Amino acid sequence: MALESGIAELVQTFIENGRPSARSQTIEERRSGYVSSTVLAGETEPQVKVEDLELDGVRLRIVSPLNAASHLPAVVYFHGGCFISGGFSTHDNQLRQLAKYGQCRVIAVQYRLAPEHRYPAAHDDAEKGARLVWKHADKLGINREKISLAGDSAGGHLALVTALRLKASAGWQPRQLVLIYPMLDATAQSASYTQYGEDYVITRDALLTGYEHYFIDTDVLNPEASPLWREDFTGLPLVHIITAQYDPLADEGEVLYQRLSEQNVAVTHQRWSGVIHGFFQLAGISLAGQEVIKDVARRVGSRED
Repeated sequence: MALESGIAELVQTFIENGRPSARSQTIEERRSGYVSSTVLAGETEPQVKVEDLELDGVRLRIVSPLNAASHLPAVVYFHGGCFISGGFSTHDNQLRQLAKYGQCRVIAVQYRLAPEHRYPAAHDDAEKGARLVWKHADKLGINREKISLAGDSAGGHLALVTALRLKASAGWQPRQLVLIYPMLDATAQSASYTQYGEDYVITRDALLTGYEHYFIDTDVLNPEASPLWREDFTGLPLVHIITAQYDPLADEGEVLYQRLSEQNVAVTHQRWSGVIHGFFQLAGISLAGQEVIKDVARRVGSRED
């Protein structure tokens, strides 16, 4: 399937501008560019309540439907940004829409970023944030039995590793995981890294430099750097994986689906056609971007068992 028209225009502009290299940009340039791109998310959803909170040193943003009841389903959300950028501002509209469409509480965790903070800082923050949400469920007005973990790109990686850490420690387990084009393999060996690694805005170099800054002193085959190759998935809750057709990470998301299935994890997968890495944040120019938010919201907000 060809690219969606709005995304095709974005890609064409990127190519006409000479395919700007992530390696030639400073960290601050990449961070500010990410914030600037939020205009592509569409109009800000106003029908929610947004609160910022700090628990035990971890910054959280809580987004709730208007006039929300207590004891709501909740999703702990980890933002993307290749481990070096992103935060509440880059994912503001997605968090708002998940809360509105899912009629759930969305709790975003701000984790430490590279290169100022290297592995395992982000992983530790993600795990701590998830544990704090469960611990303070009553205070946060959420149903402790209906907490999902979700994230996009680097955030999808953190959601998966957080669930594995919780399982290994016999801690609480989330109801489900929703992994949106997760970064899974720091070796970047899949064919899609080559096939879609140059022209589609979020390039191979953009992803690899994120790994390089964050895992600078860590073997790329460390199980928390490349969780794709782990053998301890058995016992995870339901997992849903979202991939994008024109994404350097497309193949590894599908390999994860296969590996989870082989290890007896209940898992589903959908590859969205005509879109690129990051389309979850492109609802202003992408019909698939609008629909995937509603799909994720339905999954994390469902009140059914």
